[in-house]
Amino acid sequence: MEQGPGGAGRTGGGAVRGRPRSEAVERSIVEGVMRLLEEGVPLAEISIERVARIAGVGKATIYRRWSGREELFCDVLRTAEPPDPGLPGTSMRDDLIVILESLRQRGLATRRSSAIMHNVYAQMKSSPKLWKVYHAAVIEPRRLLTLDVLRRGQANGEFRADVDVELANDLFVGPMLVRAVIRPDAGLEEGLSERIVDTVLAGLGSAAH
Repeated sequence: MEQGPGGAGRTGGGAVRGRPRSEAVERSIVEGVMRLLEEGVPLAEISIERVARIAGVGKATIYRRWSGREELFCDVLRTAEPPDPGLPGTSMRDDLIVILESLRQRGLATRRSSAIMHNVYAQMKSSPKLWKVYHAAVIEPRRLLTLDVLRRGQANGEFRADVDVELANDLFVGPMLVRAVIRPDAGLEEGLSERIVDTVLAGLGSAAH
């Protein structure tokens, strides 16, 4: 559930676009994976062949949409998360608030999610290959989006040009991740995103200072 950008559609690395997509077929495949997970089948034992059987499709149908198990699992995990929002683009502050609010909503969704999904995330993090695919397709794009917002803020004079954007990204995103991931007992109340953004901006100082 880490931070970084990306749209709500297919995760980046793996879908082959050779034929028109059938949303019903894709949904049956994703639901087939979820059914296996609900039955307690570990990720390591979920093969493309097994998914094809339970979804009632051929293996080629799956491979036309995903290049392998890891890409398929990434999409399954994305269906359990709130979709990434579009940024308003009205100001750096507004965009940062939307990014943090998305993190807050994902944190709340994780707290409400079943033990099954918690177990799936744990398995994913213990699988270097799967984690690498998830990181590249989901986490890294979200991080790059935040860096782009900060750089545009510097170019527009909304943010000091002498501040390292990589460090600033950690300062903005870190407090929300701590509450959402490390401290499950911490509050994720309404208005938290605005408070974090405004507190960090006040601490760093504006471009005019």
